Amino acid sequence: MKNDTHIQHFVVPNIDAEVIRRRDMREVFTFTIDPKDAKDFDDALSFEKQEDGTFQVGVHIADVTYFVQPDTDIDKSAYEKATSIYYVDHVVPMLPEELCNNLCSLRPNEDKLTMSVIFTMDENAKVLKYKICRTVIRSNFRLAYEDAQNILDDSAEVAPLLRHSCELETALKKLNEFAKILRSERMANGALDIEQEELQFELDENKHPIRIIFHKPTDANHLIEEFMLLANRTIATEMGKRGHEFVYRVHDKPDNEKLEQVGAFTKRFGDIIPASIIEMLTIRAMAKAVYDTHNIGHYGLAFDYYTHFTSPIRRYPDMMVHRLVAKFILGERTRGAVAPEELKEACLHCSEMEQFAQQEERNSVKEMQTIWMADHMGEEFDGIIVNVTDFGLFVRLDDNCCEGLIHITDLVKDDYMLYDAKNFRLIGERTGKTFTIGDRLHVKLSRADIDKRQIDFTLVEDNN
Repeated sequence: MKNDTHIQHFVVPNIDAEVIRRRDMREVFTFTIDPKDAKDFDDALSFEKQEDGTFQVGVHIADVTYFVQPDTDIDKSAYEKATSIYYVDHVVPMLPEELCNNLCSLRPNEDKLTMSVIFTMDENAKVLKYKICRTVIRSNFRLAYEDAQNILDDSAEVAPLLRHSCELETALKKLNEFAKILRSERMANGALDIEQEELQFELDENKHPIRIIFHKPTDANHLIEEFMLLANRTIATEMGKRGHEFVYRVHDKPDNEKLEQVGAFTKRFGDIIPASIIEMLTIRAMAKAVYDTHNIGHYGLAFDYYTHFTSPIRRYPDMMVHRLVAKFILGERTRGAVAPEELKEACLHCSEMEQFAQQEERNSVKEMQTIWMADHMGEEFDGIIVNVTDFGLFVRLDDNCCEGLIHITDLVKDDYMLYDAKNFRLIGERTGKTFTIGDRLHVKLSRADIDKRQIDFTLVEDNN
């Protein structure tokens, strides 16, 4: 990919001039919530209670397309990459660092240019009306998710700088109430409630893993998620009503045969198989979400209209959406809203690059897990079977979520194993010994090939 460190062809903002043509929201209470090590803050929330008892909630997104003009080298490079790639030990950003971490990033106590969806909501989180517009904001606080959760929990661990801000506490707790309602409504409408713990590594100065950490989504994560979903859905619905060519985020229905297979398996073993395994099998039966100009809705979210609007610093489709919004909703005479005949091709390219980035990120995690396991050669672990193939079993360890293979020849001595794909199991032809997804095993680490990112286990004798 092109090295864009030399590219500096972006617009330097004139805040005074922009305030005249934007909605000035610098006096409205605003904050960001991001991972504690994040530098590119591309979304912020504002909160204000109105005199009539309603609430004004703003979802503010970095106005990246103000800085990045169409057909420039920087725009072409961003399109080529289509997304940032998050490796375990570094990030390959879609945009130059000066934009990601400085000009576009919604850092606290700085005037920033944003594209916003401003909602008027009642006490029950019902959206009474909304406004899509360009804005100028000034974030009051930069929170890590841990900070926000501590405030929601009334924890004694709240940082001193945040502890005495009644405005922050009021905003967070009311928005959390709204988020819970929005989430509950999504689930009632058929959205899938599938959550997985996020795996992270603590690295030493040589970028060698010294600890594996798991993060389960908290109310603070859900708070941000629900308002980003609301903004994305609102933008897509508005564009859908207008009938213009658009970039939708679509998710097709699952493959019926695969879903029926999972359903039959769940019916048979549901009482003894962990819910996490059922969720994993359900995900495998799902189609992949992609970008498309033809809207078929989003099955997983149970939305008729959905798009990606909220992360233009790291995703090129969001930049395309911003330009289309500027042209068709804001009525601006602007270059860069991709022509209809080119939009389909752009969606396909972005979908392909997204899948490439996801595979790169998975490989990075697998490599770091293999490095971690190489330090524990010969040790024994407890785990669970997460996949069954015609060549063996994949086992996920309880303590660190590392996955490895037990080859079919290492399962049962002097027996031939038959593969039963329908029931996700291997069966010994002579002994009748079975190994099924969800079974618990005690294993020993026998190989960790860092170059190939492969981990192999053998069964410990007490399993036979």
